[in-house]
Amino acid sequence: MMLVLYILLGIVALIILLGIIAPSSYNVYREIEIARPKGDVFTYLRSLKRQAEWSPWEEKDPNMLKEFRGTDGEVGSVSYWNGNKDVGEGEQEITKIVDGERIEGQLRFLKPWKSVSDCYLETTSVEEDTTKVRWGFSGKNKFPFSIFMLFMNMDKAVGGDFEKGLAKLKTNLER
Repeated sequence: MMLVLYILLGIVALIILLGIIAPSSYNVYREIEIARPKGDVFTYLRSLKRQAEWSPWEEKDPNMLKEFRGTDGEVGSVSYWNGNKDVGEGEQEITKIVDGERIEGQLRFLKPWKSVSDCYLETTSVEEDTTKVRWGFSGKNKFPFSIFMLFMNMDKAVGGDFEKGLAKLKTNLER
């Protein structure tokens, strides 16, 4: 009986220890330079509907259900999706726009698991006709799910998709 108690205490102690050392947040971003003026790039990026033209997740489920609410490209506009196991279900809402500089949003994932992340797109002039775009997202890892982040690297899990999407964005805008 004491052995079972020691094993249970050991398991609880291990879970607590893992919870303490697990990363409590994540921040993933990628950048690319696009040979177009900043104003043109920013106008294109504002549109949630146009994200389908360069989003890497569109290719993972071209038949996903999509719905839009609000005025596209304005604070409060929402893009909802429901797709296969590769894209899940969720929505993205534009929460803040710093005109010509930054678009902030909230990603609310509903399936395969519920989570909320902040996302953003930033534009910076490199030269008159060259714009740097930074695309990123960040969030908190809540216990006990934070323990899984000890075994999963969010940057590796999503970074490649960001790179693919930004490359397609560059191709589309430089045509």
